[in-house]
Formats: sequence, C-alpha cells, structure tokens
Amino acid sequence: MLLVNSESDMKARAHVFIVGDVQGVFFRAETRREAKKQGVKGWVRNLTDGRVEAIFEGEEENVKKLIEFSKRGPSGAVVTKLDIVWENFTGEFEDFEIRYG
Repeated sequence: MLLVNSESDMKARAHVFIVGDVQGVFFRAETRREAKKQGVKGWVRNLTDGRVEAIFEGEEENVKKLIEFSKRGPSGAVVTKLDIVWENFTGEFEDFEIRYG
C-alpha cells in the first residue's frame, strides 16, 4: 500500500507570540523542554515588551502540541493571548534553543 502525503509527513512552521504574565516563570526553559520532547526545532526568547516569541518547526502534529502547551505555559504563567503566524517550513534549525537579546 502506498501512502501519499500522509498526515504524519506534514511539516509545519509556526511563529508564535505569547502574551500575559509569561516572563520570570521559566516559560522559555519549559518551552524548550516540551519542544525537545515533541521533536520540534526552533527557538524561544523574551521580548522587551513582556511577550515571549518563538518559532516552532517540525511535524505538524507536534508543532500543534507545542502551541497547545504555549496556550497555558508552565505553572506560574498566565497566558492571556496567543498570536500564531503560519509560515513556510524551512528546515533551517538543528535543535531548539533559548535566544537572548
């Protein structure tokens, strides 16, 4: 049996902005931990306006799981809004990292 373009082979890229009380609550570290668990690559960083920004790349199902995590964040976080921009998958990342600055 030949499977063509199966759901498990769909690659996705999401550019995510997380709004709320999301800094100083280990949001970046927990996002990296969850990304590695899901096999998602990309990065996460704090922004000067109090938001957290991230790029998630990987299997579409796993990217969506990471987005679901981002809607609540780690214990102590209060997420009030999540902005998602779906972009073209690039495959440019080798790992998931926390970026600074």
